[in-house]
Amino acid sequence: MNEQDTAGLGRPSLGALMKEAFDSEAWGRERRRDLRPLRRLIPFVAGHPVDAVLGSLFLLISSGAVLALTLGLRLVVDRMELHSLHALVRAFLWIGTGAAVLAVTTGLRLYFTQKLGERVVVDLRKLVFRHVLGLDLAHFVRLRTGEVLSRMTTDMTIVERTVGNVIPVALRNLVTLTGALTMMVVFSPNFTGLVLLLVPILLTPLFLMGRRMQRLSVHAQDRFAQAIGYAGEGLEALETVQAFGQEDAMAGRFNRSVEGAFEASLAQLRARGLMSGLMITLVFAGMLTLLFECALAVFIRRTASGAPVMSGGVLLQLIVLALFAAWAVRDLSEVWGEIQKASGAAERIVGIMDAMPTISAPARPQPMPDPPRGEVGFESVSFAYPGRPDCLALDDFSLIVRPGERVALVGPSGAGKSTVLRLLLRFYDPDRGVVSIDGADLTKVDPREARARMALVAQEAPLFSGSAAENILFGRDGASAQDVRDAALAAQAEGFLAALPQGFDTLIGERAKTLSGGQRQRLAIARALVRRAPILLLDEATSALDAESERLVQRALHEAMVGRTTLVIAHRLATVLEADRIVVMDGGRVVEEGRHASLLAQGGLYARLASLQFGLQAA
Repeated sequence: MNEQDTAGLGRPSLGALMKEAFDSEAWGRERRRDLRPLRRLIPFVAGHPVDAVLGSLFLLISSGAVLALTLGLRLVVDRMELHSLHALVRAFLWIGTGAAVLAVTTGLRLYFTQKLGERVVVDLRKLVFRHVLGLDLAHFVRLRTGEVLSRMTTDMTIVERTVGNVIPVALRNLVTLTGALTMMVVFSPNFTGLVLLLVPILLTPLFLMGRRMQRLSVHAQDRFAQAIGYAGEGLEALETVQAFGQEDAMAGRFNRSVEGAFEASLAQLRARGLMSGLMITLVFAGMLTLLFECALAVFIRRTASGAPVMSGGVLLQLIVLALFAAWAVRDLSEVWGEIQKASGAAERIVGIMDAMPTISAPARPQPMPDPPRGEVGFESVSFAYPGRPDCLALDDFSLIVRPGERVALVGPSGAGKSTVLRLLLRFYDPDRGVVSIDGADLTKVDPREARARMALVAQEAPLFSGSAAENILFGRDGASAQDVRDAALAAQAEGFLAALPQGFDTLIGERAKTLSGGQRQRLAIARALVRRAPILLLDEATSALDAESERLVQRALHEAMVGRTTLVIAHRLATVLEADRIVVMDGGRVVEEGRHASLLAQGGLYARLASLQFGLQAA
């Protein structure tokens, strides 16, 4: 039974609007509805009504200004036929005014719509990341870190471009198309039937190919996320990759994944190209037919009085309107592909948000007893990790740890020792039995409140980029500078931290790679000590220390354990000797219990382990 060693956090709330935005019961998830995932963005857009309203208003005005320019062109041609300079000047003033309005409103439209896109993505990124931090550890068995980062970067960028640019462009083209067709019908009512026949012919391909475009887009983005996942794995284990000389193998794996993503994107591009070509063919075929009829009305057909059915100015206006409509339809066909791509990206983001944690606070959490005593209880607990239901990590496990008691958990690898700590931290819930702190069933209390009573030092406790002081402060918000120094002193870390170039404010790099293994472990111990929690959890806390550092840290931990309930997972004799009680585990059960000397005298599993692990010291 291999035990997992990861950590999780509680689930947050970012306000009623954000809760509404991703309420899975209200919206659900249907993978193949074309634009349904994009509807999930509506509450985020509605959260910034000023930008949305102003962006829409200037979009309408700028589109109207474009259409108004065609009226100016018509007036110029018709006024030239009248040989009226005054009328011609007014026509050019109309064009100049329209151009000025177009310039100003276009700039304002771009500002407000792109600002809205960036604002929506900022809100979305914050919500997604906070949601991911609250997911159960079981989710990350199926979802790799690289895939989450792909959703946070690539997919979010697609959504930002869609909200801030693609959708506004689509709306602008839709308004332009509607306005142009309307004006053409008004100025040439005899051709209304042709126009009405033309519209469904142009729009039908968009709807027929929409679902296929979304499927191809989702597939392409999934393949790209897979490639990012491989890259993340390689970079996270770069030292191992280089140590085993597997740079070419890892690069080849990544290359194959990237090529697969490229092939998936090609399929999408072929579909988009086919749709765009079809749309342009239909647009110009329809528009040329319409314009040919208009040209006949100007040059051949006459009214009863002998005048042309249509003036030259109207013909020019219809030509320009027809071109605007054709361009709008062409752009819509291209934009539709971008919208489908954005729908696929939104669907992948929604997939994360629809993953709801099973470890969360109940609707009415039971308050934790106050003041805290530090009592820990396991009552007939059985548990199997997700995906391995037939392989029990704990099997009818019972243990009571009294307040202030120091208990060491020992046993062979896979005995269930780390699982005890994970259930106590409520990273998982037991399948049967009860885990409690101070008599409170952990399934009935807020996980954050329960975890606030514990401090953990894991075997490979991760540290974060930033300064040494910031890493210690991670243990308790609001700790003072003196608290930080006291914790570092107690963890035997104050000496090497003070010797750094900027002391406690020295940046220690990603995962504290600038520090040695022993220094990193002592910094993690300081982080736990500054928490001042009544329960201290040590999972091989001194495993990375040399003999001298271990001696110093053991002395510090001895002082830190005073007045605290301590659960220790350790193989080293020094830690076991200081325990008030040693609990020997095997196969997820307690098989022996007692002090060091008495367990050695029994000659059981503990005695055999001590002989193997500690050699002559155990004798």
